[in-house]
Amino acid sequence: MEQKLSVYNTLTRTKEVFEPLHAPHVGMYVCGPTVYGDPHLGHARPAITFDILFRYLTHLGYKVRYVRNITDVGHLENDADEGEDKIGKKARLEELEPMEVVQYYTNRYHKAMEMLNVLPPSIEPHASGHIIEQIETIKKILENGYAYESNGSVYFDVEKYNKDYDYGILSHRNIEEMLNTTRELEGQDEKRSKVDFALWKKASPEHIMRWPSPWGIGFPGWHLECSAMSIKYLGNEFDIHGGGLDLMFPHHECEIAQNTAMEKHQVVKYWIHNNMITVDGQKMGKSLGNFITLEEFFTGSHKLLAQAYSPMTIRFFILLSNYRSIVNFSNESLQSAEKLLFRLLEAYDNIKKINPQNITSDDVDISFLENRCYRALNDDLNTAVLISLLCEASNYVYLALYQDVLMTVDSIEHLKKIFDTFLFDILGIRNEASSANNNEAFGKAVDLLLDIRQKAKENKDWATSDQIRNELAKAGFEIKDGKDGAEWKLK
Repeated sequence: MEQKLSVYNTLTRTKEVFEPLHAPHVGMYVCGPTVYGDPHLGHARPAITFDILFRYLTHLGYKVRYVRNITDVGHLENDADEGEDKIGKKARLEELEPMEVVQYYTNRYHKAMEMLNVLPPSIEPHASGHIIEQIETIKKILENGYAYESNGSVYFDVEKYNKDYDYGILSHRNIEEMLNTTRELEGQDEKRSKVDFALWKKASPEHIMRWPSPWGIGFPGWHLECSAMSIKYLGNEFDIHGGGLDLMFPHHECEIAQNTAMEKHQVVKYWIHNNMITVDGQKMGKSLGNFITLEEFFTGSHKLLAQAYSPMTIRFFILLSNYRSIVNFSNESLQSAEKLLFRLLEAYDNIKKINPQNITSDDVDISFLENRCYRALNDDLNTAVLISLLCEASNYVYLALYQDVLMTVDSIEHLKKIFDTFLFDILGIRNEASSANNNEAFGKAVDLLLDIRQKAKENKDWATSDQIRNELAKAGFEIKDGKDGAEWKLK
């Protein structure tokens, strides 16, 4: 493998060769969920995207410290500086402590991620557990002259910062245009400029989540937590910051401003963003009410779903597209993903059926295919191309089994290694069908039913034979009758 990994850096709008600041160590921070509701398909995409990056960097031999936060305070309604805290509102409506809401939905998020085979991060800090660090961050920004106190709140001075640096460096927004287009929000007359954003907000009497600070009782701004926690755990220079494209502005733009105002230099080398999942062309999200939770996908209980979809089907569906492209939800796309994944898993299970040949040269150049798989991943994690190459690998299995293409023991092992490395280890697909097929007791039970069915056929008891076949089909088994008897597999 000669080619190095290249990633698309949103900061420069170019693909860049990935060169860590302190190889072999890599620091990666990804914005995690705001835990006030069940995780949906939109949450699955960044989790899976950066799980692939985490897995691949680890595969390449890097020692990755992966930090993914839990937002449990400071994220106000409509992502603005006014309104109610999303978690506080949920707690008030359900008459719970805010941390009961946080714990419940954090547990639900973890369970969904485990089902999707998303590896846990190295560190998962909570915003509410880092109030001290956030207060110290504000102090430093104030000392450097890029923030001001107003009526018990502290705001970032965007126009002053923009004179020394570039507010809009990530999103390519112009501050003059923002001043002309950003509407004045009611109750924000304590700001010097309508583009300024809150670092610390004074808590109103009804606000549940509140902490003491040098500026009075209040709570941190939403953007602040990621600056404080990423620098605490990864240092004032680190390699990768990831998240959904919808976070690029204002969240990540504000992070860059906070970081630079505090450290006086760019903190993050590579900014990486996954694109959105849409429903009928509109972003899937809780605020729009058009989301489908992961549990609803797994059970098929949402009205838009034609059936239930397994966690691996969901994962595979997301990986079928480049992470920077928009993915539009449809039952047809999910069903196609389900069928393709099944074919790949079936091909993998059939590798053991290939009879090795003692030949001096291989008819199939498997090593060339492996190199192409690496090239696909090195080209900005192109999982779509990688999956097409795995389909090519599955074709070789078919050719060896049914078209008399000869393969040596080494070639067969190499073919298996390609699936093990790329489909299972890096793409993170669980071979659920294989684990069921390889369960001895499970297999014996199905084989016993097929033996009974075969005897019924021999006795011309067609009713019993058909009933066994139909009941197995209902349970998710596909039965194929051959000259040597019946074979079964999970659909």
